[in-house]
Amino acid sequence: MPVRGAIFDCDGTLLDSMPMWTQVCVALLRNYGVEDAERIFAEHESLDMDKKCYWYHDNLGIGSSGEALYRELWTMVERAYAERVAPFEGCAAFLQELRSAGVRMVIASSTPTEMLRFALGAHGLLGYFDELVFAGDVGRGKEYPDVYLAAQERLGTPRGETWVFEDAPFGVRSAARVGFPVVAVLNDHDGRDEAFLQTWATVVARGYEGLSLSSLQALRPRTLDVLVVGGSPESSAAELVRALAQQAEFVIAADAGANVLAAAGVIPDLFCGDEDSVSDSVRGWAEGHAGDVKRYPVEKDDSDLGLALSCARAEAERRGACLRVVATCVSGGRPDHALGVWGVLARHADAAPRVVEDGFECRILCREGTPVWCRPAGVGQTVSAIALVGDAVVSERGFRWTLDHDRLPPLSDLGLSNKVVSDECAVECHRGTLAVFRV
Repeated sequence: MPVRGAIFDCDGTLLDSMPMWTQVCVALLRNYGVEDAERIFAEHESLDMDKKCYWYHDNLGIGSSGEALYRELWTMVERAYAERVAPFEGCAAFLQELRSAGVRMVIASSTPTEMLRFALGAHGLLGYFDELVFAGDVGRGKEYPDVYLAAQERLGTPRGETWVFEDAPFGVRSAARVGFPVVAVLNDHDGRDEAFLQTWATVVARGYEGLSLSSLQALRPRTLDVLVVGGSPESSAAELVRALAQQAEFVIAADAGANVLAAAGVIPDLFCGDEDSVSDSVRGWAEGHAGDVKRYPVEKDDSDLGLALSCARAEAERRGACLRVVATCVSGGRPDHALGVWGVLARHADAAPRVVEDGFECRILCREGTPVWCRPAGVGQTVSAIALVGDAVVSERGFRWTLDHDRLPPLSDLGLSNKVVSDECAVECHRGTLAVFRV
């Protein structure tokens, strides 16, 4: 993957300062007699330094004012940066490698700019960065992507080629959600949730050992997993919809799919369609809660599913990611609509689309997307393979009837109702586009 720009967090990423921040903030709270100081600090870690102090004053009643508490904490932190903090081993060498390759770098931090300048300067790192961006100057804290987007604007580099280096789980998630490739920097003492970081980060690095510009450039683009929920009259169970949403990074409600998501208690990242089949109450809910809304005219050439898939593709392209799609609540109701669904999915075969409903699962196989489906079903289950576009050349192993580069004409019944006889079964599409059903 290309690396043209780099956005670095400071505390916990470049400087081994998170234990210091914990100790100093907890000490400040204890100096004022606050009980359970460690929990209070942890719950408000994501707040900028000034907002943290104002919250402490307003909600705990400590200090003569939020500003006074901020100045007190500032003095404690400045002394600690100079006396108790050091850069992580190998970080200076990595920064030098990036600079030598012409990669522009900025800092995006919840620490105020003046303090960042002092901390980085005290350890010889300030000169690597073009600018220092403080979250408090550009918008919300790192639970939102504002500071990373502002830093990217300063760099002027494409988002998919601008890497974020971050240790905070909420920061890793915020940056990844808007399309930045992210390196989550772990160490052995800050107690970050590695499983959570693995879910969102492009790379999880244990320090800077083994992390290099060439290793990042050699990576393949990340995958964006999108769930599209349609408004089929025969919807899947809420439990299934919730489970699929938990596995997805981006959830799209295709018009009446918002009815399904509202019933399942899942808020979509995008609500799109012509709004002719969603209920009035759910329309208001979706427009008020969804991350984004895209409205289309009722008289249009594309179906709501087609529009949703186009939106999914645009989101993946914006993030510099490869698209992978799961669709649910799209296949029930009128047979002409159901047949049209498979045609739409065939046009997006490179996104490895998968349809999951209560009674079956279907995968679209093609050479440009996912050519092989291994272990599609357990022994005794039924699998059908149907060519969608042109003749398909298919192999099936581990089934009662074995295929070896056999030709299936489009929409023929030759691939119907094969039986699984081995756990080591697989279906492979050598040519054409194939819909493989597991029922």
